[in-house]
Amino acid sequence: MSSENSADDAAQVWDVVVVGAGPAGASAAYATAVAGRSVLILEKAELPRYKTCGGGIIGPSRDALPPGFELPLRDRVHAVTFCLDGKFSRTRRSRSMLFGLIDRSEFDQQLVEHAQKAGAELRTGATVVRVEQHGPAVPDRRTVAVVLQGGETVLARAVVGADGSASRIGSHVGVKLDQVDLGLEAEIPVPSTVAEDWAGRVLIDWGPMPGSYGWVFPKGDTLTVGVISARGEGAATKRYLEDFIARLGLAGFEPAISSGHLTRCRSDDSPLSRGRVLVCGDAAGLLEPWTREGISFALRSGRLAGEWAVRIAEAHDAVDARRQALNYAFAVKAGLGVEMSVGRRMLTVFERRPGLLHTAITGFRPAWNAFAKITRGATTLAEIVRTHPVAGRVLSRMDK
Repeated sequence: MSSENSADDAAQVWDVVVVGAGPAGASAAYATAVAGRSVLILEKAELPRYKTCGGGIIGPSRDALPPGFELPLRDRVHAVTFCLDGKFSRTRRSRSMLFGLIDRSEFDQQLVEHAQKAGAELRTGATVVRVEQHGPAVPDRRTVAVVLQGGETVLARAVVGADGSASRIGSHVGVKLDQVDLGLEAEIPVPSTVAEDWAGRVLIDWGPMPGSYGWVFPKGDTLTVGVISARGEGAATKRYLEDFIARLGLAGFEPAISSGHLTRCRSDDSPLSRGRVLVCGDAAGLLEPWTREGISFALRSGRLAGEWAVRIAEAHDAVDARRQALNYAFAVKAGLGVEMSVGRRMLTVFERRPGLLHTAITGFRPAWNAFAKITRGATTLAEIVRTHPVAGRVLSRMDK
């Protein structure tokens, strides 16, 4: 437990309580703190802690970071090798950096520290079991009770759920999911001679199952090697990872960490709030459906959730609180929701025609340029489809 005044938490009514200290939660807490409101982060683990994640920081992630935040980059990517299930390998290069690679434990810790410097307070070792907006634990209609394991209650004017893809706060809100995928990952320490071969370059392998792909992300003397595919293909996904590692010549190195994680995408009609409770990041099912990239969605939705949680905390009645929550939902859907919609279409195309996508991105310069611009944050896939009629027509034809 790392909050200096945790004994007073039950007596104090916080403006905002954030559940979860990942990128979404830290961003929400920062946004609340810089608005001058009291905010408490509740995190069940002790920090720093490991998270299953490739750790790629693309342009939208970088642009969503708070002012003055310096990325703890382990590597800067200037080249990408693409393969189609181990075949037809081709490397594309860029003079400028495409994206950066981070270790999630360092990155998350640094984000939380940034929020703390802005005024947020942190309490670790605090497992939230439920939230209550009515009943004896709630002193008035402007208050939400956050109930911890052991029965302790923390009170707030607004709550932000950022507690990951298996979110208890998401269950309270009623988040609905229409895509669940299984990611498996190994952190493999390698000798310097091997690490040098990968420095500045990542590998993306379009996998053998529909919608699957694998990756190698270098981080100094460690390679993050992972694969992802639809849930329900667990045995095949495990074989894919084993074959992938063997094909790369890495089977002789013992992984320091082997882990798995479910990613969950929200359905279009899934709620983002209930009363004075908002959800963001993985807890809301917000991530890119095709690549399953989640860090940029977590940072951006977390910031929005923090900003709107401040307004909900200031609301004096349920009608005003509902109005602010709807405004939050509109802001998310107008930006991230549009990106997710195009991402779903790209996933459908990728599931049906991975070879066509591979050929385009490795052999058609405009496709590679679009990939590079998206990773740098100069544009988004949704923006390309919206502003380039040819791209929109091609995607529409491939949809069919």
